[in-house]
Amino acid sequence: MPTCQKCEEKWSWWQTVKTTFSLDQKVLCPKCGEVQYFTHQSKMKSAALNALVLLPLLINLFFDLPGLLILSLFPVVFIVIMSLHPLIVKLGNERDSKHFL
Repeated sequence: MPTCQKCEEKWSWWQTVKTTFSLDQKVLCPKCGEVQYFTHQSKMKSAALNALVLLPLLINLFFDLPGLLILSLFPVVFIVIMSLHPLIVKLGNERDSKHFL
C-alpha cells in the first residue's frame, strides 16, 4: 500500500483505489492533505498490469473458446487487476519531470 512521504501515513486499500480513478497526476494525502505524486516506477507497473485486461483476447488466439466465455473473462480480469493495483502504487513528494506518463 502507498505511504505518504510527508506524514508517513499508510493509505487504506479503498483510498488508493479512489485515487487511481483520478485523471489528475497529483493526489492529496487523506490525513495531512499534502500533495503526493505517483512514482515513475509505480506508473510503469500500473501500465503493465492494466495491459493484462487484454489477456482474454490472447487466450482466444491459442484456444478455441466460445465468445461468451471470452467476454465473461473481461470483468473477472478487470476485478482482479483493480484488486491488485493498490499493492503496487508508490508515492513521492515531487513530480517526476523527466517522464511524461
